[in-house]
Amino acid sequence: MKKFSCHKISDGKIEAEVTISKDPIMFYLLEPETGKMIEPNHDFKGKTMAGKILLFPSGKGSSVVQADGLFQLMKNDKQPAGMIVKHAETVLVSSAILFEIPLVDKVDPEFYEIIKEGDKIILDATNEEITIL
Repeated sequence: MKKFSCHKISDGKIEAEVTISKDPIMFYLLEPETGKMIEPNHDFKGKTMAGKILLFPSGKGSSVVQADGLFQLMKNDKQPAGMIVKHAETVLVSSAILFEIPLVDKVDPEFYEIIKEGDKIILDATNEEITIL
């Protein structure tokens, strides 16, 4: 087990598998029924974030498509269990708070060097800590 510091944006604690996108995410370009990315040429295309902790650089798109896309995922219980973001923007922050999805940023840089797709982690946004199990 290895612990890392982070900065809380939206409260919560969750233990789940991590899934990683190197590209910014537009939640509107995910299938609401599956949570799979459908955006052409996206590094996350065909992968799902449903029930996983999503690690990604930032959100993208207008406030309407971001918030509505996340809401549509939630209606189908396919939203991410938590989110770790490098660059938090207003729409992503407000959506995470509104939909009660744990969200953090400003993670210890070493975390990004050792985390791998599929690692099991505990995202404890409330106590500003991430643990790789």
